[in-house]
Amino acid sequence: MKSAYDAKVDALYIRWTDTKIAESDEISEGVILDYDLEGNVIGIEVLNASRKIKGLLNKHELIEIGK
Repeated sequence: MKSAYDAKVDALYIRWTDTKIAESDEISEGVILDYDLEGNVIGIEVLNASRKIKGLLNKHELIEIGK
């Protein structure tokens, strides 16, 4: 599992596998799921993450990207 947080755009991304993304779907405003060819969820992106997931970013060590 890999996770990344981009503070410049306040986006959190979590990916469970390196499988190729076949499709993405915005399931609610600012929450996008990535699927593999078999329809399994392999990743999630959360936009405006600090507002949507209060406290989570401070509790877990995430890779800061975009520096």
